Amino acid sequence: MTVLVEPIQVEITEPVTRRTRRWLRPAAVAAVLVMFGVELAIGWPSLSSALSQLHDPRLSWLVAALAVEMLAMTAYARMQRRLLLSAGLRVPLYRSTALAYAAHSLNETLPGGPAFSTQFNYQQMRRFGATPAIASWCIALSGILSTTALAVVTAAGAVLSDGTPQWYSLVALITVTVLIAVGFQQVNRRPAIAVAPARVALGWVNRLRRRPADQGLDQVEGFVGQLGSARLTPGHGAAAAVYAVLNWGFDAVCLWMCVRAVSDAPINPAQLLLAFCAGMAAGTITLVPGGLGIIDSALILGLVTGGIATPTAIAAVVLYRIVSFGFIIGAGWISWLVIRQRHPATVNPAPYRPIT
Repeated sequence: MTVLVEPIQVEITEPVTRRTRRWLRPAAVAAVLVMFGVELAIGWPSLSSALSQLHDPRLSWLVAALAVEMLAMTAYARMQRRLLLSAGLRVPLYRSTALAYAAHSLNETLPGGPAFSTQFNYQQMRRFGATPAIASWCIALSGILSTTALAVVTAAGAVLSDGTPQWYSLVALITVTVLIAVGFQQVNRRPAIAVAPARVALGWVNRLRRRPADQGLDQVEGFVGQLGSARLTPGHGAAAAVYAVLNWGFDAVCLWMCVRAVSDAPINPAQLLLAFCAGMAAGTITLVPGGLGIIDSALILGLVTGGIATPTAIAAVVLYRIVSFGFIIGAGWISWLVIRQRHPATVNPAPYRPIT
């Protein structure tokens, strides 16, 4: 006997997460465009007055400034690449450079940019194959090296200008950096020395949360164990430090070339270096995206104090910001779009494969 069974039509609905993802990306792009429009509208009066000081820069110096600024970004990418290499990960230079450009753009243009930049850095390093601990270690050490390198460049400018740098602050900063690096090395070799303090701290946190004292301890032990693959040898550490200094050094050279592009007046390299460091330091304490208005004012004031005429200083800083902010940020957002297109957020990170 044949039994005819009427087929049952099942309506397959699209998952909510996929439907949400479809409108989330256009909404994010629209929000970024609106934010750029607002920032441009707010800064347009000062921008238009500054552009009026920029008449006819020399093309050869402008091209050279652009090339040097790209070298600065490459130096930062090489610093992070060297840290990943010390953890056993060999990342192609083009991928590390694209990440540096994209993360820099997120950091400079978005409100709360450092948080977005750190998250993006972490996600991409996980895709490179880094474990959570290695990715966190690399990001933290990159920031420490970059801050220390800026202090070293500032001290060099003070010495060249026959000034007296704040040696105590510089020595303290370098000492803290070295102690952190040595501490990481000790944790790598003997993870147990970090587990005990972590157990105590976790117990306090769990007591406040009214949870069992050892809840989450296995995750902490696993995280510390992952750090064992990082071996920051003196060679890798020195190379990363040199790249960190070159990152700021090339950036300062870009500013010098921008001055040369708009004027033949003599420039005191030491005063220019101090003006550059003052501008970069001012940019670290502002909540304005890109330090617009803050970095520019500090750079102009520093150049004028160093003996450069005010119209020349304004024109040079405008040109420098066009190169270091306009072009580099634009290239960074293009890199971000390419990375997002080729490596969507839903893709699982690559497994960790150390170099053998």
